[in-house]
Amino acid sequence: MKDSAPSRITVAGLVTFAGIAAAVFLSSCGHSATANAPSGSGSATDSAQSAPTVDLSPSQLNSIKIEAVGSYAFPVEKEAVGNIDYDGDLSVQVFPPYQGTIIKTFVELGAEVQKDQPLYTIKSPDLIQAESNLIGAAATYELTTKELARAKDLYTTSVGVPQRELEQAVSDQQTAEGALKAARDAVLVFGKTDGEIDQMIASRKIDPALVVRSPIRGKVTYKNAQPGFFVQPGNPPAPYSVADVHLKWMLASVPESESALFHLGQPVAVRTLAYDGRVFKGKVSKIYESVDPNTHRITIRSEITDPKNDLRPGMLANFVIRVDAPVEATAIPANGVVREPDGTMAAWVTTDRQRFTERIIKVGLRKDNRVQILDGLKQGELVVSDGAVFLSNMLGAPPSD
Repeated sequence: MKDSAPSRITVAGLVTFAGIAAAVFLSSCGHSATANAPSGSGSATDSAQSAPTVDLSPSQLNSIKIEAVGSYAFPVEKEAVGNIDYDGDLSVQVFPPYQGTIIKTFVELGAEVQKDQPLYTIKSPDLIQAESNLIGAAATYELTTKELARAKDLYTTSVGVPQRELEQAVSDQQTAEGALKAARDAVLVFGKTDGEIDQMIASRKIDPALVVRSPIRGKVTYKNAQPGFFVQPGNPPAPYSVADVHLKWMLASVPESESALFHLGQPVAVRTLAYDGRVFKGKVSKIYESVDPNTHRITIRSEITDPKNDLRPGMLANFVIRVDAPVEATAIPANGVVREPDGTMAAWVTTDRQRFTERIIKVGLRKDNRVQILDGLKQGELVVSDGAVFLSNMLGAPPSD
C-alpha cells in the first residue's frame, strides 16, 4: 500500500503538467484555456468559466471594434410587394362628348398638356345638325325682325295695317329670338365660342370640327387617335388618356391577419428594382374593403410622390409601412452578432478589452444595421461591435504549430 501512493502522485503530476502545457499551447495560439474547461460543477462561477473565450494580442485587436451595449429606437414596420400605377383620381380617358370621325390630332404620346388644351378634333353629325339649326334660326330671326320693322312703319303711316297684324309680327319676332338663343346655347355645348358662333352666322357656313380638350393638366399616357377613326363617348379605347404623373399609386396586398395594423395616412417608403437604394415617400390613401377569398389578403393603396416622373406603371415595388410608434430596446451593431452552426446567435463580450467571452443571445428586430437584443446582454456591457466573426473563426480554428 505504501508503494502505491507515489504512483498516484506521479499520475496526478502528469495530468497537472499536461494541463499546464495545454494552457501554454492554447495561449500561444490566441485561445484561452477556459474554452475547454470541464463543466457540470453546478456553480455560477464554473458555468461562466465554461463559456468559450479568446485572448487577442495587441495586433489582433486592430481587427475588431468594441463599444458598450446601448439602445436604439426600432420602428415597427410591415413590408409588402406590389405594383406602381397612375393615380386613378388624376388620370382620365378623354372621350369625345359626341360620336364622330377624327379629323386631326394635336399632341403626341408623352407630351405635357395644360388644362383645356386641344387634343384632337372630330367631325360630328350632331354638331353639324346643331350648327344647321343655328344658321336657320338666325335667318328666321333676321326675317322676323325685318317684318316687325315694316309692320311698325306701316302702322304709323297713313297706309296703316291692322292691329292684329302688328301684334302677330311682334309675336313672330319674339319666337324667332327665343329659337335663336336656344340654337346658340346648343352650339355652345359643343365647345364653340361666342365669337365663332357670330362668325358662323355672318358667313352662313358650318364648321364641322368639334374640338376635344384635355380636362386636366398632365401628361399624355395613352394615344389611340388617328385621322379617320370613328369614336363614340365611353366606347373604349379612348383616343387619349391624360394623367397627372407627379403622384403615383402603389398597390400591394397584405395578409388578412395584419389588416388591423394599417390605417389611412400612415407613412410609406417605397423601393423599386429600377432605382436601387432610392426611396420614394408616400402615405396610405385607401384600404380596400374586400378580402381575396383565395389568398386571404387585402389590397392597400398608397399615394407616392414622384416629382420627376421616374416611376412607371407596372413596376414591381416593395413598400415599408410604419404601423406603430418606435420601440426603444437594447441593441448592438449587426456586425457584432454571429450565427453559430447550430442556428443560435452569439456575441462576444469583454471586461478588459483583451479576453473575450462568447455569449449566447436572443435577437429581435433589425433596422439600420442594428439588432435588437431580447436576452443575453445588458446595456453598458462591452461587446465586440465589428469583427465578431473573426473571433468565432479563431475559436473554431485548429491550433497552429
